[in-house]
Amino acid sequence: MLCDEASFLWLCAASSAEEAQAGGGMATVEGRPAQYGVTLQQLRELMETRGHEAIQRIHDEYGGIQDLCRKLYTSPTDGLSGSAADLEHRRATFGANSIPPKPPKTFLQLVWEALQDMTLIILQVAAFVSLVLAFIEPEDHDSGHGGKPKEPGESEAGWIEGVAILVSVVIVVLVTAFNDYTKERQFRGLQSRIEQEHKFAVIRGGEVNQIAVSEIVVGDICQVKYGDLLPADGIIIQSNDLKIDESTLTGESDHVKKGEHTDPMLFSGTHVMEGSGKVLVSAVGVNSQAGIILTLLGAAHTENKEQKKKKKKKACYVEAGEKELSPLTQPDPNVDEEAAMSGNSHLGNITANTHMEPARADSIVASGSPAEENNPRKEKSVLQAKLTKLAIQIGYVGSTIAVLTVIILVVRHLIEVFVAEGRTWKSSDTQHIVNCFIIGVTVLVVAVPEGLPLAVTLSLAYSVKKMMKDNNLVRHLDACETMGNATSICSDKTGTLTTNRMTVVQSYICGVNHKSSPRYENLPATVAEKIVYGISVNSAYTSRVLPPENPGELPKQVGNKTECSLLGFVLDLGKDFQSVRDDIPEEMLHKVYTFNSVRKSMSTVIPLDGGRGFRVYTKGASEIVLKKCSFIFGSGGQLENFRQEDQDRLVRTVIEPMASNGLRTICLAYKDYILTGSNTKANEVAVTEEPDWEDEDNIVKELTCLCVVGIEDPVRPEVPEAIRKCQRAGITVRMVTGDNVNTARSIALKCGIIKPGDDFLVLEGKELNRRIRDSNGEIQQALLDKVWPRLRVLARSSPQDKYNLVKGIIESKLRDNREVVAVTGDGTNDGPALKKADVGFAMGIAGTDVAKEASDIILTDDNFTSIVKAVMWGRNVYDSIAKFLQFQLTVNTVAVIVAFTGACAIRDSPLKAVQMLWVNLIMDTLASLALATEMPTSSLLLRKPYGRTKPLISRTMMKNILGHAIYQLTVIFLLLFLGPEIFDIDPGMGVRLSEHFTIIFNTFVMMTLFNEVNARKIHGERNIFEGLLTNPIFYSILIITAVAQVSGLLCVFQENLFHTLQPV
Repeated sequence: MLCDEASFLWLCAASSAEEAQAGGGMATVEGRPAQYGVTLQQLRELMETRGHEAIQRIHDEYGGIQDLCRKLYTSPTDGLSGSAADLEHRRATFGANSIPPKPPKTFLQLVWEALQDMTLIILQVAAFVSLVLAFIEPEDHDSGHGGKPKEPGESEAGWIEGVAILVSVVIVVLVTAFNDYTKERQFRGLQSRIEQEHKFAVIRGGEVNQIAVSEIVVGDICQVKYGDLLPADGIIIQSNDLKIDESTLTGESDHVKKGEHTDPMLFSGTHVMEGSGKVLVSAVGVNSQAGIILTLLGAAHTENKEQKKKKKKKACYVEAGEKELSPLTQPDPNVDEEAAMSGNSHLGNITANTHMEPARADSIVASGSPAEENNPRKEKSVLQAKLTKLAIQIGYVGSTIAVLTVIILVVRHLIEVFVAEGRTWKSSDTQHIVNCFIIGVTVLVVAVPEGLPLAVTLSLAYSVKKMMKDNNLVRHLDACETMGNATSICSDKTGTLTTNRMTVVQSYICGVNHKSSPRYENLPATVAEKIVYGISVNSAYTSRVLPPENPGELPKQVGNKTECSLLGFVLDLGKDFQSVRDDIPEEMLHKVYTFNSVRKSMSTVIPLDGGRGFRVYTKGASEIVLKKCSFIFGSGGQLENFRQEDQDRLVRTVIEPMASNGLRTICLAYKDYILTGSNTKANEVAVTEEPDWEDEDNIVKELTCLCVVGIEDPVRPEVPEAIRKCQRAGITVRMVTGDNVNTARSIALKCGIIKPGDDFLVLEGKELNRRIRDSNGEIQQALLDKVWPRLRVLARSSPQDKYNLVKGIIESKLRDNREVVAVTGDGTNDGPALKKADVGFAMGIAGTDVAKEASDIILTDDNFTSIVKAVMWGRNVYDSIAKFLQFQLTVNTVAVIVAFTGACAIRDSPLKAVQMLWVNLIMDTLASLALATEMPTSSLLLRKPYGRTKPLISRTMMKNILGHAIYQLTVIFLLLFLGPEIFDIDPGMGVRLSEHFTIIFNTFVMMTLFNEVNARKIHGERNIFEGLLTNPIFYSILIITAVAQVSGLLCVFQENLFHTLQPV
């Protein structure tokens, strides 16, 4: 047995005095010596051992785990005191539990990356050539653009256009760099938020507290359980059936059995797949095994980057050539993680990087490892795929028109000058050719909606921020918009559709069906005592029911909610489960078979008093446990045989009625193993030696049934309406649960997933497998396609059944549009289904760390209604981007056609390069902000999902784009060809400063500005002003843009910068 706290601390102080004496004095922390009995280096070396070698080393060098605790001044039972001074001293000595993040890119680095864009490089070169020609042009030169006489002062101002283009490039680069800088900051904020959400059970001062993993220090005593992601290295003090997935460290997928007598070493970044236990933290942060590997990877990454830089210099010309051929490219999938993080979106990159998974300290799988092969990246989201396709199409059109514009301008100039006029080459001709080239490049710049990546990023970032308030913590940005296209949701029942506030409302004990909790004294004494002990001992000791925090409130349930309901039943009987646990502490438990999805039960072995033998307590799904029972207590507590017909009658008369009322049924049972020499009863098993506890099938059979309880988990009141909204929105909701089929059907009816008379399927996992597998046991997609369209409830399902269903729906080609599937999960074994789904939702409260790691979005309130909000935000992202596209493509269509027509008809573009850059940069950038910040409305759930094959530009949007483009082109061409006569002014062709082109430019900008209001509606709504005042960002930007165009500031500079005259 362990020492009590007082003697333990006395031993710590006495031993420390012997070990740490130095002269006459000694540094102390909180009254104990500052020097530990073990060093950081010794702990690091210890954690490099495994198995029996580790056990032997702990025993030989440290005197066992108890002595190691003493050397670290911690108590195996009560943990650390938790004082600030002690914790800080441990961090200073052994390190903090955090991996230093990679330093963010500086703003200058992001500016340099933005300058690498090929389109910008072309513009810079053209501007530089323009500047050089402007300064070296001979003074006696007599001709301007197109061979026409120059205006007075034009020679002096010839350099302005080159400078203006360079200024525009600088602004583009700064905006791009700032965009990437803010995205990186958001990434780190999201990473920080997720790290704060990751808490762990730590014993401090004798109390179990949930603390952030970054606060864990060496010497802490942690409670580990099924589903945990271990935050630090540690040594097992006590364990129950502990199995660990160490594939992140070793690459081996087999689960490793751990225990104080087999292999006590646990490592950060590994997953607890079964069992529970207590662990002494021995290494944290960079000193843990995961931290050491990450440090090595970081050094290797830095070395690789240096090598890549050297290779890049050699390959830069090849790369430049490739980029020039394809100005609209997707982000390179092989780009390093820094580039992936920043998601640079330059002029030539229409798709924004939206895969934003924070780098976790436990993500240490090396490239090519089995773990990585088993977790392939998901395919592109619906929006990403559509944007990529649109990018390619726009690239072709823009490149073609740009090339044609340059060819027409150059050929016309050459014919007119060298054929018609018959003169020789002059420097002005070079200048004109450069200007033609600049116009062509500008047409390409205008054709590419460079504001689109910003719109995508802003819309996603804005939505993610708002979704946090709606209890959706988004881990992958693209999951946000993918939810907008969801067609199917496979939801868990417990905690998601229900409140997860469980209580025992019925019980069947000794042949009597109790509709309310009976009193302890009204039950047969021997049976009642076994029920109390069975529940108290055969539950995780981390599950507790605490008194209400305030008068009038319900008791607080901590831990597994099913176990809490049973512990609450003990309290209702008038007994205290804690006193039982005090009599039988966790260290006395001889063997524990923890609950998992295969067993669907939990069993605990304890020694009987006086060494008479052992007792096995079992609890679990009623139909599973009852099949293992051979005896039952009948009326008055009499022991009776429990034959098959008795089991069938109990199922028919007790369990099915409970399940039909939506109750979960749990059976409690036990079995005694009596050592030879003692008298045995009919339901006891006589043994001559301790049984083989690893032979679970023989240990947990021929049980004696104690009782069956019915547990109520009410449907959340808001869930039926949320499911109706999903159904109206064209989303099929399916319930996937491990509960009894009758319980599942009852809850599904209450939720509205199924309705009386519906021709839908409610199946158990076994039946599903029977229907979808062939004679060889292989799953056939054709058979699955006959089942899933009508399936609404899958009961008694295993995680593998859930995965098979999700995979089958996603891979089905039954419909033209592939289904977009969202899945909820909370268990460790839900990981594969969460990863396979288009969007995986993990439960923030009840979910395991493993499930959260596999998910795309974490529901911080475990509520189904939050999924509906995620659908709204996803559709809103899609619509916001569609709105911006409607606006942007109208602007681009008009600008490109005007530039092209001007080149063909008047040998000059009415919209100059700088003017088009101004419209594209300032107006479109601000428009992306305005249109990307629209709030979602309930009307988003009144239409069906867009689907994978429906074009991003709908028919209605195309009508709007063409209608507004035709209107704007009509006005501009009227002004271009008839403007001089209408306003009695000189034509602007071939003149640098022109009232004519000033009117055209300002008219174009104003039409574009007011088209932002039209662009807010993409579904044919008549009232374009509806909801205008609900978005202050939108109308503020509208005002700012208008003021920027007509303000006195622009009037001062526009004469030289924009080739326009100041207004009179």
